[in-house]
Amino acid sequence: MNAVMKIDAKASNAEWHSRRLAATPRGVAVMGDFFIDHARNAEFWDIEGRRFIDFAGGIAVLNTGHCHPKIQAAIAAQLQRFTHSCYQVVPYTEYVSLAERIIAIAPIAGPKKIAFFSTGAEAIENAIKIARCATGRAGVVSFGGAFHGRSLLAVSLTGKVQPYKAGFGPFPAEIYHVPFPGEGASLEQTRHAMEQLFKCDIEPSRVAAIVFEPVQGEGGFNVIQKEAVTWLRALCDQHGIVLIADEVQTGFARTGKMFALEHYGVSPDLMTLAKSMAGGTTLSAVVGKTSIMDAPAPGGLGGTYAGNPLAIAAAHAVLDIMQEENLVDRANVLGARLLARLKKLKATNPTISDVRGLGAMIACEFVNPQTGAPDADRTRQIQQAALKKGLLLLSCGVYANVLRFLFPLTIEDAVFDEALGIIDDAIAA
Repeated sequence: MNAVMKIDAKASNAEWHSRRLAATPRGVAVMGDFFIDHARNAEFWDIEGRRFIDFAGGIAVLNTGHCHPKIQAAIAAQLQRFTHSCYQVVPYTEYVSLAERIIAIAPIAGPKKIAFFSTGAEAIENAIKIARCATGRAGVVSFGGAFHGRSLLAVSLTGKVQPYKAGFGPFPAEIYHVPFPGEGASLEQTRHAMEQLFKCDIEPSRVAAIVFEPVQGEGGFNVIQKEAVTWLRALCDQHGIVLIADEVQTGFARTGKMFALEHYGVSPDLMTLAKSMAGGTTLSAVVGKTSIMDAPAPGGLGGTYAGNPLAIAAAHAVLDIMQEENLVDRANVLGARLLARLKKLKATNPTISDVRGLGAMIACEFVNPQTGAPDADRTRQIQQAALKKGLLLLSCGVYANVLRFLFPLTIEDAVFDEALGIIDDAIAA
């Protein structure tokens, strides 16, 4: 055992990469060929000592950065008390107090309740269960380009085939998609598609829920039109449909508001939360109107690890940090700086077709300037050029031609400026 540990400590990235390929399935795709050793705020170092600036944030999980001291302290303190009891068996006060804190800030009108789970996909699945139970209906409408998770029901709601749905069908019945009223589709097109859906596929009286992302994550950081959210609210009210806002990626200050729905002034019936909710620990939630949340019978919701005490402690710390460090304001400041930089690049670079986003949820889209077609190869080249200079970026979009920027909102100004310089160089290259 000691000999193996000694060899492992000296193994290179290439050696670990080879071992990964031998031990784990190809379905778990990995972007980098390096392995993280340690991290601090917006930076991490691999096992060979190379430094990277993190503009991926664990896919929007680290709005409060890597290893924030207050999150570390909160988890360490909870470790000394207990790590697990299963909330449904032996409850703990911190679960209830976190529920109260999130209920107080969730942009949902009227009395609210919340249930905690472990992942974003689990939150979505439970939101659909709750909506179906509350309405006695089965149908669910989602949008093209949406991403709601990889479990079977969640991926059936996802509006992107490759790589999420290919080979995994058949999918659960009564799931329908219409065009997303953001980039690529007008509200009128979405209205028409919904009317056709209600005429040709399912009557609205059998639809339990409509679920949408205020800003599509995997779909390309497409921002939903304000008028579309108002229309969805009215449509759901007209037909008794539950309106679900998926704030898994947009929540917790990323868009320059605590929750993206605050930009729209519209109250959903349910919201799903996860990702940056708990500083890198596994925690998600469904929060919604009490009358809907109370529909399932006792035992209908829950999970062995749902609302794990360590994650609950981390989430309390996250809320403290966001308030004390004014991360909502910080998101707007950093987002404006990045947006201005990208727009300046767009003015002289015909491969950039669009720069968009809310707050610090910013994206840059690339096309072939001769044809106007989405250019995934160009996007990949820029991503790789940035990585060689030590900046980690993620792509997204139905055509994989969009770069998204998910830096920690706690990033130091000097590190942020360094990253902007790398983005300039990578796009110019």
